[in-house]
Amino acid sequence: MPKTQYTVYVIELSKKVFTENRKFREANPQFNGVLECLYVGMTSKTPKERFEQHKTGYRNKKGHKLSANIVEKYGMYLRGSLYQHISPVSTRNEALKLEESLALELRRKRYAVWYN
Repeated sequence: MPKTQYTVYVIELSKKVFTENRKFREANPQFNGVLECLYVGMTSKTPKERFEQHKTGYRNKKGHKLSANIVEKYGMYLRGSLYQHISPVSTRNEALKLEESLALELRRKRYAVWYN
């Protein structure tokens, strides 16, 4: 059986998220309105499959919501150029660390970023 691989991905969000979502705004004091608003996540699926789950409000068999409300409401499309250079990793823990480091790197570049 092939080993599970985890990939980080980036979704561009509508800039409305910055004006409509106080928590998003407070998390991004560095944002000057020039660059885009982004969501960074990680998945064992393809980024495209995971984006579709977010947009449809995906729930697991137990009924737990596994999609991010912020992406369901504001997500526009995948931004491959911001994550395709990052190789998949073999553990969830490595992927979570990659997700955070990519999110913080993008914030340093003055994007507005949300991640879990």
